[in-house]
Amino acid sequence: MNPMPLRVRNFWNTLAVVLLLVCIAGLLYAYIQSIPGGIAAALLVAILAEVSFYLVPGFESVRSTLEARFSPRMLALWMTVSALVPYSLYALPAGRFSLAALAELAALAAVASFWYALLPRRPAVDLCFISLLAVVILSKIFSRIYLGPVPQVHVEFLGRLMWIRTGVLAVLSIRRMEGTGFGFLPTKRDWKIGLGYFLGFVPVGVAMTWGLGLASFHPRLDVWWSTLAVAVGTFAGMLWVVALSEEFFFRGLLQQWLSSWLNSRWCGLVTASILFGLAHLPFRSFPNWRFVLLAAAAGLFYGLAYLRASSIRAAMVTHALVNTTWRLLFS
Repeated sequence: MNPMPLRVRNFWNTLAVVLLLVCIAGLLYAYIQSIPGGIAAALLVAILAEVSFYLVPGFESVRSTLEARFSPRMLALWMTVSALVPYSLYALPAGRFSLAALAELAALAAVASFWYALLPRRPAVDLCFISLLAVVILSKIFSRIYLGPVPQVHVEFLGRLMWIRTGVLAVLSIRRMEGTGFGFLPTKRDWKIGLGYFLGFVPVGVAMTWGLGLASFHPRLDVWWSTLAVAVGTFAGMLWVVALSEEFFFRGLLQQWLSSWLNSRWCGLVTASILFGLAHLPFRSFPNWRFVLLAAAAGLFYGLAYLRASSIRAAMVTHALVNTTWRLLFS
């Protein structure tokens, strides 16, 4: 049996399970929040489309298929067009469609998608690319493009997911970056390393949180099944969205590039951790220098996990555990 079809089939099987879970979660959320049926349906269809695209970079077999079938520029064109699909599926039936917003979204997606299809692989180009990705996220531009139909629905997360998978695919399939260890599922070794660095960071993080006056110990008190559900949901979101994207761009790319440019993996680790801390300057209030220090310290442990495992998936585990602990135990 040819192993490639089997690996591609794994993608379709995973996609089917994920889409089913998303449908269930989406319908429950719409019911709990009393979201009108038409809006809920449009949003759910858009989420299903975006999740389908979001999973593509995480499967090497699917990336390889795309790389074999499309030239870099054709792949960039596919990426640009796919960025517009979830927005259109939601905005048109929900009455929130805007040609100006669509054009702005298309321009952003085209720049990120065609970046490495048109520009050479040089340090300055790499640095500008990762700066572009960060600026777009920090500017919160997607909250202006993806307008929510009702107050309790915030749909800008669709833009963030699009931006993550576009950046990842541009680097992995067009630039052909190696050494990131990108993927959704950590290995047993990744879990072990990630947990170890999480436990190592706990006393440091608690001491800094208390010493800097960033938060107070305030654990979530609820019935056990509710607490467990929130913990599992929070960890999953942190692992597969927040940690996956931040560890890919800060550790898999930036730390790796800096280590090469500075000819020292330790200089790369420290510099990437400082920049990671600075990216958290707007957290809750601007400028939040105290949180910058905490985030930079956490970045050191994430970076060490990445170095130890040679994979961002170990750093993802550490990162997701830290964020979940913060959400559940501190306020």
